[in-house]
Amino acid sequence: MKEFYNPMRTRVPFRPVTAAIKRRKELPFDNVIQREKKLKLVLKIRKILVSQPDRTMALKDLGRYRRELGLTRKRRFIALLKRFPAVFEIVEEGVYSLKFKLTPEAERNYLEELKVRNQMEDLLVVKLRKLLMMSLEKRILLEKIAHLRTDFGLPLEFRDTICQRYPQYFKVVPTNRGPALELTHWDPELAVSYAEVREEENRIKEQEEKNLIIDRPPRFNRVKLPKGLNLSRSEMRRICQFRDIPYISPYSDFSELKSGTSEKEKHSCGVVHEMLSLTVEKRTLVDHLTHFREEFRFSQQLRGMLIRHPDMFYVSLKGERDSVFLREAYHNSQLVDKDRLLLIKEKLRALAAVPRFSRRNAAKAGDAVNGLQEKSSRVESDESDEWSDLENFTPTGSGDEFSDDDDDFEDDGEEDDWSDEEEEMPPDFDDEGVPVNEERKPLKAVNGSTVSQEKEREPVFPDGRPRERW
Repeated sequence: MKEFYNPMRTRVPFRPVTAAIKRRKELPFDNVIQREKKLKLVLKIRKILVSQPDRTMALKDLGRYRRELGLTRKRRFIALLKRFPAVFEIVEEGVYSLKFKLTPEAERNYLEELKVRNQMEDLLVVKLRKLLMMSLEKRILLEKIAHLRTDFGLPLEFRDTICQRYPQYFKVVPTNRGPALELTHWDPELAVSYAEVREEENRIKEQEEKNLIIDRPPRFNRVKLPKGLNLSRSEMRRICQFRDIPYISPYSDFSELKSGTSEKEKHSCGVVHEMLSLTVEKRTLVDHLTHFREEFRFSQQLRGMLIRHPDMFYVSLKGERDSVFLREAYHNSQLVDKDRLLLIKEKLRALAAVPRFSRRNAAKAGDAVNGLQEKSSRVESDESDEWSDLENFTPTGSGDEFSDDDDDFEDDGEEDDWSDEEEEMPPDFDDEGVPVNEERKPLKAVNGSTVSQEKEREPVFPDGRPRERW
């Protein structure tokens, strides 16, 4: 078969990402991704709900968002909403009309989040200014900034609000690739990276704690590594060599740095470090960073570059899209300094974790307690089996708000609306006229043989003589 050559199309061979340092799995960081899965689904449904009038929506209207929620099979939404009784409340209006809304606790959580976002607008402006100051041309497309919207804590309508309210700092300009946000004022006070601030704080702290008997320079260059990070001797040597390279500020001019050099990688690591420090949870998707290759001249092997520096970053392979963490911002699986928005998010996570059935409601005396607990546990077990794959579900959609594990629900939700009581069935009888669902009477031994307790009556004449059966 003849192949047609297209000179305008170049084919780039695909090669696996390689790094000089082997990536090692660390459960504390992977657990952060794991516990977010259920909450992401709740946030996705809440986002749809709050866009409705009075934040109330009919269940049948939720079916239009099935693809956005990542549900590819026909499932009942009422069973899904009942999985989160502390977040969503189902109300009945009229005959065959079911609607759902936020519970009072979830409503207060949402209003508190809106209030905090309004109070933090000045901080969001600083984040956008610092992001623009790090870019090559001090201009970034709005569609690229949208990928970091949730990570930065920006509101959904940031294009029409924050980007338009502060012309003294930045402005929206048209380009041949779409509208872009351009910096209008350079502030040297903002051109100080998070790494430089931490380095100065650590230097002052070490100077205060320094109390040596003999003050002499160390014989070897000591490298402090995070707890739990095990590296080989060759990997340690590479990290030491990279640390010996002078620090390059992410706000400096990098137009003269050549790609593929150690200096350019030093600058790229500084940019990623600064971008992660601007996020709410000090982490983001690796794919989100790849959108900024042009603005920061990142390498095509950005993921490999992050893996090469485990002392600064951790790349989690949990899910279909990799996540990158700022290592120094975490202790085990918890953030050291938590943002106000993150505290509100943790409250919502606690509401989403409330089970459907509470054992406290089944507390009664005597055997009734055991019976109710057994029935409740049986229903919970059935429901857990039905929606067990919810733990592995992560909705798909715009890509700028949630991660992208595309797992479907395996439950049809039919058992979630009704009780588990079995229907009454008519009794069935065997050939001897004994109901099969009743226990037979025990047999007793007579002269070495077993006979029934009730003997059959044989036909006899009035004088006692036996007669034939008819």
